[in-house]
Amino acid sequence: MSKFNELYNADIARYRGKPETYIRIFLFLYRKASLASFAPLKLIYKALFRIWANRRGLEISASQQIGGGLYLGHAYNITINCRAKIGRNCNIHKGVVIGQVNRGSRKGYPTIGDRVWIGINSAIVGNVTIGDDVMIAPNSFVNIDIPSHSEVFGNPCIIKHRDWATEGYVNNIVE
Repeated sequence: MSKFNELYNADIARYRGKPETYIRIFLFLYRKASLASFAPLKLIYKALFRIWANRRGLEISASQQIGGGLYLGHAYNITINCRAKIGRNCNIHKGVVIGQVNRGSRKGYPTIGDRVWIGINSAIVGNVTIGDDVMIAPNSFVNIDIPSHSEVFGNPCIIKHRDWATEGYVNNIVE
């Protein structure tokens, strides 16, 4: 199976195989734009992806490193820095910002693990690492490292250890 088919099918499976048409098109164009090897075709996919993403206020780069099983809940007004890395089976919701910091000890871009649920209007900024199985509550501001198996909430963020933190939130996990 091709890398495109593997990632695209993983994304679609997270929606129980029936995402809205605009999500299906967005994921198709994103995966094609990021994986196409024939330069003219890659340019066409990137242009179509950018047009489609802009219609929803999605600031996501076609060169973004996102693992399979991406789930965009309420897919509007999401901003992800092009150098941020996102693992497999992640849920990202409306109004989320995953951005860089340009100065200080946290200068850089976030790295987000597998099975992470990022709630509405949350912000993750700087050179921080978010572990696996982490739930970030809505309206949280994260600018520190978060260990695996944690729940995060508030500003400044409060971290609570919890085994299976995303159980019931990150569903239809693909391997």
